[in-house]
Amino acid sequence: MATTGTPSREKPRTVGRLIQHWRRIRKKSQLALALQAGVSARHLGFVEIGRSNPSREMILLLAGVLDVPLRERNALMLAAGYAPVYRETGLDAPEMEHARKAVGLILHHQEPTRRC
Repeated sequence: MATTGTPSREKPRTVGRLIQHWRRIRKKSQLALALQAGVSARHLGFVEIGRSNPSREMILLLAGVLDVPLRERNALMLAAGYAPVYRETGLDAPEMEHARKAVGLILHHQEPTRRC
């Protein structure tokens, strides 16, 4: 199982399963996560099994406590039926020109020097 993202073999489809997935990656119990987030462990358990539908705020709160990457927070929002919150800009976008140049320079400097 991957340690930074969703498992490649079997992708969780529900928001509850995704929250459970991230909780396990972060090695937190339901009780520990509930205490850190300031919610009841019972409600968190209901969210994980799909018995309760979390609000947008609840999803963002749990994702913040679990330190879920922004792209994956968008996946949580989509799984719950909400619109993504965080914008994603591709490296080929015009506003990313400086970033592309920086990456190009870094890669160029990592090439081995050739001696003739």
